[in-house]
Amino acid sequence: MSARRVALLVALVLGAAVAVVIVVATPWHLLPTPRGGATPVDPAGAYGAARTQRAEHFAAALRPASLASTVLGLGVAGLLGLTRAGAAVARAVARPLGGGWAWQVLLGALVLQVVGRLVTLPLSVWSEVVEHRYGLSTAGWGLWTRDVATSTAIDAGVTAVGLLLLVALARRAPRTWWAWAAGAAALLVVVGSFLYPLLVEPAFNRFQPMAAGPLRTELLALAERSGTPVQEVLVADASRRTTALNAYVSGFGSSRRIVVYDTVLRQLPDDEVESIVAHELGHVATDDVLTGTLIGALGAGAGVALLGWLLSWTPLLRRAGAQDAGDPAGVGLLLFLLAVGTLLSTPVQDGVSRQIEARADRHALDLTRDPDAFIAVQRALGEANLSDPSPPAFWHWFYGNHPTVPERIAFAEDWAKVHGVPVAGR
Repeated sequence: MSARRVALLVALVLGAAVAVVIVVATPWHLLPTPRGGATPVDPAGAYGAARTQRAEHFAAALRPASLASTVLGLGVAGLLGLTRAGAAVARAVARPLGGGWAWQVLLGALVLQVVGRLVTLPLSVWSEVVEHRYGLSTAGWGLWTRDVATSTAIDAGVTAVGLLLLVALARRAPRTWWAWAAGAAALLVVVGSFLYPLLVEPAFNRFQPMAAGPLRTELLALAERSGTPVQEVLVADASRRTTALNAYVSGFGSSRRIVVYDTVLRQLPDDEVESIVAHELGHVATDDVLTGTLIGALGAGAGVALLGWLLSWTPLLRRAGAQDAGDPAGVGLLLFLLAVGTLLSTPVQDGVSRQIEARADRHALDLTRDPDAFIAVQRALGEANLSDPSPPAFWHWFYGNHPTVPERIAFAEDWAKVHGVPVAGR
């Protein structure tokens, strides 16, 4: 069997493994049907007419820019990857340093990604203007620019180093490079999951320990009852950038901590803060990060093996002006294929995410047994974050990584029916 066919076979086997893990690990059935039937989802009743209209107008203002950014970014990646333009840029930026293949890959990948980001930057500026107009963003343009530059540098730098290693392997082991690269990509996903809270989160927020008091004590106790003790409760200075509400649990073992936005502490009563944190603890209790890491590692391995198959297809290489996978002229093609793979995997990831988020909602309800606080905080989150209560079906399928607020409220009412817990006003 040829090396090309072996690469395709491995990609199919790993892809099947991803599908199996998704089917087995994803919580497809969360509650029995309550007596009297499931609660109808009521988008109109989530926030009230005025706030619902405001959230819908906000989403409608952002949606065209988001779609245009996706299309434009993919188009630019295609232009640079499916023509010899990407190779020309890589050679040009590497020439002052001698033009070696390593400089072509490293600097070429950096510059091509920055070009793609600059092309879509006006759309990001427009989105930020809209968020300012609706009061969601509080960041000044200086801080916003710094955040864009930081995220671009991190993403472009990590990707460029990854492509450099991939091309180096292809030059050293022309027939089996994809197998070594697939293993390295899977390992990188695992390592990244552990390092992200320690290296990336501090680049965007400052954290302070939550002051001692009843809320901190209750959150630590909540974590103990959840079976997921944490080392610390931190407050993030999110209000420098946004009025949005959020909390999360990050880290592993001795680095695990609850992080609460300062906006949450200013706007929500303690029982609603506890409900948010209980949801986040649900992700830890069911090992969602570890499961996601496993899926990501298998998916990365499958993707690189698929690259091994694609990058042995002569007509595709010829379009980019490359001879083989070890040719630095193919750096633009590699970036384009990564962009296509990311786009195609988005609805799958989001579909799984919606189910996992619903399971974390159930965990919050089981842990607090307070559906009134849960419903109140979902409304508060939706109003503060301007979440569209009724997005277009295709948009929600493709981009929605959480259930909608009306879906979460209906779920809480179903939970209350199943467990015989009264809900205010019902």
